[in-house]
Parts: sequence; structure tokens; C-alpha cells
Amino acid sequence: MIGTYGAVLSHPGAKAFTLAGLVGRLPISMAGLGIVLLVQASSGSYALAGSVSGAFMVANAGLAIVQGRLLDRVGQGRVVAVTAVLFAVSASLLVVAVQAGWALGWVYVLAALAGGSQPQVGSAVRARWSHVLDRPGDVQTAFALEAVLDEVVFMTGPVLVTLLATSVHPTAGLTAAVVAGAVGGLAFAAQRRTEPPAHPRESGLPDTHGGPGPRPRLPWATVLPLAVVCAALGVLFGAAEVVTVAFSDEQGRESAAGFLLALYALGSLLAGLVVGTITWRSGPDVRVRWGAAAMAVAMVPLAFAPNLVVLGVLLLLGGASISPTMVAAMSLTEASVPRERLTEGMAVMQTGLVAGVAPGAALAGLVVDHVGASQGYLVSVAAGVVAAVAAQAIPRRRGATEPSAPLASS
Repeated sequence: MIGTYGAVLSHPGAKAFTLAGLVGRLPISMAGLGIVLLVQASSGSYALAGSVSGAFMVANAGLAIVQGRLLDRVGQGRVVAVTAVLFAVSASLLVVAVQAGWALGWVYVLAALAGGSQPQVGSAVRARWSHVLDRPGDVQTAFALEAVLDEVVFMTGPVLVTLLATSVHPTAGLTAAVVAGAVGGLAFAAQRRTEPPAHPRESGLPDTHGGPGPRPRLPWATVLPLAVVCAALGVLFGAAEVVTVAFSDEQGRESAAGFLLALYALGSLLAGLVVGTITWRSGPDVRVRWGAAAMAVAMVPLAFAPNLVVLGVLLLLGGASISPTMVAAMSLTEASVPRERLTEGMAVMQTGLVAGVAPGAALAGLVVDHVGASQGYLVSVAAGVVAAVAAQAIPRRRGATEPSAPLASS
């Protein structure tokens, strides 16, 4: 396993942009929560804190695809550098606005600016891997590595921001997210030798038919159902997080929720590590379909967990279906989307994932309030079913296999 990941990381510049990308996307799991903790500490209102964080998240999801398009057209270095600075400035002003008691209008505007300008480092890193690596199996391994690093981000970010905001100062959590986004983003942007070439709208570059012309279209027949799969996965995440907290509270151990969610992320992390070492005989479209179905099935037992111990085991096992599905979805995006629009395609998937979290959390909260915590997991089950149905709409790819590292087979 170590040798498999070491092989892709041995490419010139790979370790540097991977590390910068890891730091640069820490705000994904830190900024929203940091805003909640900051605004709540200043105003005493969770409702206000949630609405300000919501403005950040909506702007982030709404402009991610636009930013992805710019990354392809203008180039990663320029776009990530500019957005990293804009994110740092607007988020810093948001901290000042909250602390100084500026008018709420300014708080919402600055939150939206910060969300909209947060660098889309995750999409850029995956597009860069696709540019640096030649073998499809190596790209598959690199995407598995990124899925694992995503889990690391979501395991460590919330813990770090909560610790800083509650133990140091209410501003410390969001400030740490700002520093990570700016430093990581600028470090990533500075690495030009591994940067994919830009593809301006009228670049004169050959299109998919070999002649000069406009940029090729996105294959929406594949992209749209894949985006639905990712959005359903976001709903599944958001619902599972809320319900796990509620279930822990019902059992009189609310503090156990963090540990249980860490087990969920750990299951996904371990599965992601394994996925990167497998020689797949099936194409990514097949694996997306099986992975989405597995997610739906894995969520069902959660609704019947009698206690926290059993729930922890089920969350660990259920998490194992997450990374394989995400890796397959990103691999299929990489294989289907024209190179000139790859970062934009990746951003569509990331946007779907992010956009699903808040509705999933809200719907699960309604179910918990009316019928109890355990039944709230049925929202995750329903999201898994939606993902499985959407995955069936993905066009079949004939003869698509992905040779990879010779450590295992499936």
C-alpha cells in the first residue's frame, strides 16, 4: 500500500502541491463552523449564527462552478492566488465586523464574499493530478489519496476550530481557517511547473474532433446524474451528522457524538486507502452504481441501533461505502469531461456535495423533532436510494477498465 501511494507522490512536484492542497482546503471543514462559533459568542443567538454561516455556504456553492470555469480558462496559479487573497481579506473583515458590531447587512455581505471567494483547491488538486499522471490507474490512486485527505480534513478541522474558538478566543477558530486558506492557497498557486495549461474560450486549441474551434461541451448525460449522486451524498452526510448528535443526546452522552462521527470518517478513510491499491477490472461507471447502492444499504442498520456501541460499529462499517463511491465519481468525471473543462467538471461534483449538506441536516432535524433520533437515519437511507437511482442513469461505458497497482484485484 505504501509503495502504491509512494509511486504517485514520487512524481516531481507532487508532494509539494499535495501538501499545499491539503492545507488550502482546511477551510472547507473549518470556516462554516468557525463563523457559527464566532457569531454565537458575540450575539448569543444560534439562529443568527446559522444564518450568517448559511450565507457563506450558499455563496460558496453558488460560485464554485464559476470559479472552476475560471481555473480552466485563466489557469490555476492566477485564479487560486487571487481568490486566496480575496478570501483572506473578506473573512478577516467579517471577523472585524462581528467583533465591532457592524450592521448585520455588512456581516452577511462579508460572509457571502468570503464563501464565494474561498479557493476551490480540492477541484484544482484533482485536475492537477490528472495533468501530471499518465496512467489511468495512477490517477485512480491519486484520487483515492485525495479522498483520504478529505477525510483527514473533515476529521481534524472541526475539532481544531472548536478547540481554538472555545479555549483560546471566539475569533481564533475562523482566524485559523483564514490563515490555512491563504497560506495553502498561495503555496499551491506558486507551484507552476505542475500546473495544467489554461484553455481560454477562443484558444484555437484542437477540440475533441481534432480541429480548432470553441471549447467542447460538458457531457451532461454523465455529469448531471453524477452531480445528483454527489448532492445525495451531501444530504446523507448532513443528515447523519445531525441524527448522530441527536441520538447521542437521547442516550445521555451528547459528548460521544464527536467520537461517533470520527468513526464514520475513519471507515471512509480506511476504505479510501484500500481503494487506491486495487486493480479494478470494472470501469468507474460500474463502481459508482455499486457504490451508491452500497451507501443506501449501509445506512439502513443505523435506524435500528440500540445503543452507542452498536451505532459506532455500524457507522464505521457504513463509512466504508463513502470513499469508494466518491473516488469512482471523480474518476468517471476525469474520464468523461474534456480536458479543457476538467476543473469545472470537478467543481460541479464538489458543488453538488456541498449543496446537499444543509438540506440533509434540516430535513433530518425535522424528522428527529417529530419521530425521534433513530428514525432520522431514514433520511440518509432515502438519500442513498436517490444516489443509487441517479447512478443507474449514468451511460454505460464499454470496455472501460482502470489498470492500477498490482496489489489486489476486484
